Amino acid sequence: MSKFSAPTFQKAFLHPRYWLTLILIGVMYLISWLPYFIQFRLGQGLGRLAMKVMKKRGKTIARNLELCFPEMPQAERDAIARKNIDNTGLAMFETGMAWFWPDFRVKRHVSYEGFEHLEALEKQGKGALMIAVHSLNLELGARAFGLVAPGVGVYRPNNNPCFDYFQFKGRVRSNKYMVDRKDVKGMLRALRSGERVWYAPDHDYGRRRSTFAPLFAVEKACTTTGTSLLADASDCALVPFAMVRNTDSGQYTLKVFPPLDAFPHNEPDAAAAYVNKAIERSIMEAPEQYMWLHRRFKTRPEGEPSLY
Repeated sequence: MSKFSAPTFQKAFLHPRYWLTLILIGVMYLISWLPYFIQFRLGQGLGRLAMKVMKKRGKTIARNLELCFPEMPQAERDAIARKNIDNTGLAMFETGMAWFWPDFRVKRHVSYEGFEHLEALEKQGKGALMIAVHSLNLELGARAFGLVAPGVGVYRPNNNPCFDYFQFKGRVRSNKYMVDRKDVKGMLRALRSGERVWYAPDHDYGRRRSTFAPLFAVEKACTTTGTSLLADASDCALVPFAMVRNTDSGQYTLKVFPPLDAFPHNEPDAAAAYVNKAIERSIMEAPEQYMWLHRRFKTRPEGEPSLY
């Protein structure tokens, strides 16, 4: 297998340039041990405070909702945006939960649905490309998922090597190993050997290996064709899933949906539109918990104006 080389702790991380990073990690660790309901309230407050400072992000959330749901009443979109801001703050706390909670505490907060689909694929020896979306609790979702059905994570190293060390350790806790996001051959080897590979094709990754396909009400959303490349070259199953926080109860549901049996092989454009439909279904499980602060529609067809 082609595995991502695990970063190691370096003495250089004790240099003053990394002290803020070490303090942040320390705070995340300590806060992770607080009762969940306290973390929930702190997360809401952090989100509201952050959006007062980063007003452009708040505008991006509102604009994305307007683009995707133009027929939705303004009051309903505003309500989703307010909840989304709360959830954005909670994402930092959920990351701490994912990286530092013991297994028993994660399992205590998560219920599982649809894992019989993965059991059936495993019996067949068939690899599964797990179609994730960038929900704000994705880190915790990946950790919870790996506790019952471990697989292979697709990894992008953080530019800060000190933070990257802790991020890697947190993410590999319940994954078998990591593959660099640029290592397509490594992903294919994993899929062909029957592994589950986590993959999130829902963001705008730029023009390279992409096409334009509908996403909600946006007719031309820049969408990666990497899903087609992996599916066509490995004959794997494509399996969407979603992690949903059940209001403010402190409980989560991790849902695995049936494999995408009608995936159009060797048709990248049709496949992008088909996968986007699956992404829509996952997002709509809890639209207020999706990462709307990402400028999802920043890449436009040649000659078309920006949507932001």
